[in-house]
Amino acid sequence: MAVWRGRNIGIIFQFFQLLPMLSLIENIMLPMDFGGVYNLRQRKERALHLLDLVGIADHAYKLPSAVSGGQQQRAAIARAIANNPPLIVADEPTGMIDPGSSAEVMQVLDKINSLGTTVLMATHDFSIVDRMKRRVIRVENGRVISDKNEGKYNG
Repeated sequence: MAVWRGRNIGIIFQFFQLLPMLSLIENIMLPMDFGGVYNLRQRKERALHLLDLVGIADHAYKLPSAVSGGQQQRAAIARAIANNPPLIVADEPTGMIDPGSSAEVMQVLDKINSLGTTVLMATHDFSIVDRMKRRVIRVENGRVISDKNEGKYNG
């Protein structure tokens, strides 16, 4: 199951969960190594491409502690899409970053979604919910209380 999950589900954690002793590029190459996808050269090329996609290619060889929280979260997004999974699960992906970085992270997630990847996100931030252009399901106390397709969420 772990191999299947690693190839089919990308996970974005609220607290980034980057390995502190690995550079950003190494953090992104790790799931490719565990999943047995791409050869070493291809892994490095793909990781650099993904860092470029999320706007931080110039920080590829820095440790997580050397970049901002928003940059760490963008690296975490690149790691989550490293194996090109059809599904991304994000737990409060903007919860630990400032509003400016939050907007940038949401733009990246919107871009990933527009390229065909399903993004399932848990959040308490209604400003994020308002940005969603597709489907928003609101759950309270374990019960679905609304389900909106297309357009803005109206609560």
